[in-house]
Amino acid sequence: MIVGIGIDLVTISEFGEQLASPGTAFGSAFTPGERRDAASKTGGEARYLAARWAAKEAVIKAWSGSRYSQRPVLPENIHRDIEVVTDTWGRPRIRLSGAIAEYLADMTMHVTLTHDGDTAAAFVVLEQEGGEASP
Repeated sequence: MIVGIGIDLVTISEFGEQLASPGTAFGSAFTPGERRDAASKTGGEARYLAARWAAKEAVIKAWSGSRYSQRPVLPENIHRDIEVVTDTWGRPRIRLSGAIAEYLADMTMHVTLTHDGDTAAAFVVLEQEGGEASP
């Protein structure tokens, strides 16, 4: 049963400016693996990380949507606990750690990323086997 969906769009050029700013909050939002993968891409770090940022935001929106009429639960440093990893063929998957992994332990997450011009986007579907969404 689908219990939450989330989508996010990021303007790559604006994201790149923020990413390059000293003391930016984005400095701690990405895992070492995401940073390493971004550095190895020919399309540029900002383009690669903008899609990952969109995915992290889409996960939060899907999770929040699954808790309709309940108070949102957002652990500190939540973006760092949401990691976008890829398989050998570049297909993305969400890997969770920390408190969010505990909250969403019984959920399956589906993610897709895309780029078009100066825009990166991500769409996430949060699925739970059977019944209603859990808190």
